[in-house]
Amino acid sequence: MSALFQNYARRPVHIVEGKGTIVHDNQGKRYIDFTSGIAVCTLGHAHPAIVQALQQQSEKLWHVSNLFESPEQEKLAASLVQDLPLSYAFFCNSGAEANEAAIKLARKHTGKHHIIVFEQSFHGRTFGAMSATGQDKVRNGFGPLVEQFTTLPFNNEAALEAAIDDTVAAIMLEPIQGEGGVNVITPQFAETIQKICDEHDILLIVDEVQTGIGRTGTRFAFEQTALKPDIVSMAKGLGGGFPIGGILGAAKLFDTFSAGTHGTTFGGNPLAVAVAQTIVEHVFNEAFLQRVQEKSAYLQQKLQQAFTDEKFAIQGKGLMLGLYCGGDDVASYVTQLEQAGLLVVQAGPNVIRLLPPLTVSEAEIDKAVAILQQVLVS
Repeated sequence: MSALFQNYARRPVHIVEGKGTIVHDNQGKRYIDFTSGIAVCTLGHAHPAIVQALQQQSEKLWHVSNLFESPEQEKLAASLVQDLPLSYAFFCNSGAEANEAAIKLARKHTGKHHIIVFEQSFHGRTFGAMSATGQDKVRNGFGPLVEQFTTLPFNNEAALEAAIDDTVAAIMLEPIQGEGGVNVITPQFAETIQKICDEHDILLIVDEVQTGIGRTGTRFAFEQTALKPDIVSMAKGLGGGFPIGGILGAAKLFDTFSAGTHGTTFGGNPLAVAVAQTIVEHVFNEAFLQRVQEKSAYLQQKLQQAFTDEKFAIQGKGLMLGLYCGGDDVASYVTQLEQAGLLVVQAGPNVIRLLPPLTVSEAEIDKAVAILQQVLVS
């Protein structure tokens, strides 16, 4: 009998080793990993530069507390905000913590509590982040949630305009809803959100926990839209597998997070920062991001060639793509794909989410699409 709570519907596969896009289980079976730990393993498994950064830092300092200065955090913060309309960073340990910080910062800065969020969103499982999440399956059973979150249909301009009044502190959204179905914000909706925020002095929180750090082919997904966020949350790909999260904030928010207003014991610890700095230096590189865009185009082309039936649809951006399978429940497909040697993850009941490492090769894409076609079409 397991001594673990059974809060995860775990798959019966024990992954013990990985290199790049390929992982092996304890039986020696080989898999192409198109989950990346759910958009976490930015540079794949056991990337030499990350391994070296972690080893070198582990021999110097693991933890010293945020009571002391951290030039390493300063350097990472500067790397993240460079050439963005954001000026300051705060580091924590996860996406949920990052979104909690974003919510707290928005409420404290504005003095208001009302935040607009969207259906099918996912912002985390702590009480604030869960209250912002537009999915009942995440919230059911936990009693009263944090108040004053209004949940609206995603990409519905009329519903948003009707909900705006002078009580609204912030609008919070994912530019691509990952867990909710790989739903991409429309250009028109992004423009409407930005116009409303500008006209009504409403803060804009963009959740880039899954979409950030090169996943969509730019540093952050909002850069491909009209959105000009005041706060950006991040995690997942920032650490490449080592736990780290954070927020980036506009200059006007600096005084709101003054000493003692928010904190974390482990956030921005030396190990996490060393890994994150290495990842940012690799990913925030024009040539690297160009390759992500090229591989995205290649993957989409291969999927379009393999899935010509009109029931299938490809959605998403960069290397965050969803294969919509009509009315089919894809849970059984995920199992069959795993048995065939391809690891994927669901995004809602009808979408297979494809999240390969950003270092995936065209040859690996070919093999993955062949397995997808074999299972879903043959």
